[in-house]
Amino acid sequence: MREWNKIKVGEFLFERAGKYKADAEEIIGLKRIDKIDFSGNFHIAQKPSKTNMILIKPGDLVISGINVAKGAMGIYGGNEDVTATIHYSSYTFDKDQISVEYFKRFLRSPEFIKLLKEQVKGGIKTEIKPKHLSPLKISLPTLEKQQDIASHFQKFESGKDKLKNEITHQQTLLKKLRQQILQEAIQGELTTDFWAQNPDIEPAGELLARIKAEKEKLIKEKKIKKQKPLPPISEEEKPFELPEGWVWCRLGDLSINSLGKMLDKQKNKGILKPYLRNFNVQWYNVNIENLKKMPFEEHETEKYSVRKGDIIICEGGYPGQAAIWNENYQIMFQKALHRVRFISSCYVSELFVHLLWLWDSNKEIHEYFTGAGIKHLTSKSLNRMMIPLPSLLEQKIIFTKVEKLLAICDQLETQITTDQTHTEQLMQAVLKEAFSQSGEA
Repeated sequence: MREWNKIKVGEFLFERAGKYKADAEEIIGLKRIDKIDFSGNFHIAQKPSKTNMILIKPGDLVISGINVAKGAMGIYGGNEDVTATIHYSSYTFDKDQISVEYFKRFLRSPEFIKLLKEQVKGGIKTEIKPKHLSPLKISLPTLEKQQDIASHFQKFESGKDKLKNEITHQQTLLKKLRQQILQEAIQGELTTDFWAQNPDIEPAGELLARIKAEKEKLIKEKKIKKQKPLPPISEEEKPFELPEGWVWCRLGDLSINSLGKMLDKQKNKGILKPYLRNFNVQWYNVNIENLKKMPFEEHETEKYSVRKGDIIICEGGYPGQAAIWNENYQIMFQKALHRVRFISSCYVSELFVHLLWLWDSNKEIHEYFTGAGIKHLTSKSLNRMMIPLPSLLEQKIIFTKVEKLLAICDQLETQITTDQTHTEQLMQAVLKEAFSQSGEA
């Protein structure tokens, strides 16, 4: 007896006919399907629509034409009729010929994608409609065999879900580990024996005084502009007690901060040069792909460029997101970014970027944002940011330790990503093995 037969999808799947305008009397008052997730769960909403709609009745098989190959299909189990946009299609089906659980997995298989490429112009990138699906001729086993295959898949997917949950749990723990490393770094817990081993090192208070003196000198020489006095740090503001030799200060005490050039096609003149925008700034990394250009005059080069060691911080879009410019050449930047340039050539820059990431992860950075709707990080707020400052030597030791510990975290993250990839590859292999049948007895 032949277990597999060639059969057209349209012989067991029957499209529910009817397209309705959004205000048609037949569908007024009905809820609509907002989406079908990749697990086949229906999300129903009372959303209005301006596009044409289809009607779906309880027990119909509903397929998302856009995400069908990712598993966005299922049997609607509600008690009332609903609607969906024409990006979906709805079917009744012959229960004696097809197991929906089997068919759902078939639509995610390499065999289905292969058929689309052979028979449907545009292949899997095409929005799958009934006219594409119904003519497809597939190898279909007996109903009993379909149910057996679907049962095996359900067991496999249960194990896959457990593994996925474990990977998610590992990712959560890894994020907490990164946060803990950085928290201990800025609280001095990575260098608890530093002062016992280095009693003669200049404490941070003296370092801060030297930096402030250097800043005053630059102001006198008119190399930088004088800024408004920063408010003193009150005891209530201090989030934790600092170890020996450390001091609280504000970012504006240590650095000169400025915004980039405003985009203005009418006023901007000069030579076209590439510039950075907030799109290019990611955590710890500056992506120099897809750079845009705008005119800069010669005298604007120093004012609107970043050089090696400068920190670039997003003013809007992704406020607070920061990276260090580590290239040996200068590049221009626009007003959507802050440039932070430290007065002293020390390791504060690296530690400060870590501190920003920690604040961002813990949502503490939001305290520095302004704006009722779209949030921004202004120059005033940036200058007021508090920094726990250790001595110069201790900064270097902390930074070295942090880099080593975060490198271990990176290795763990690579392993987790590899596990995810292997899981997906295994799923595709199982799908291929299950549905690559010749149709012979």
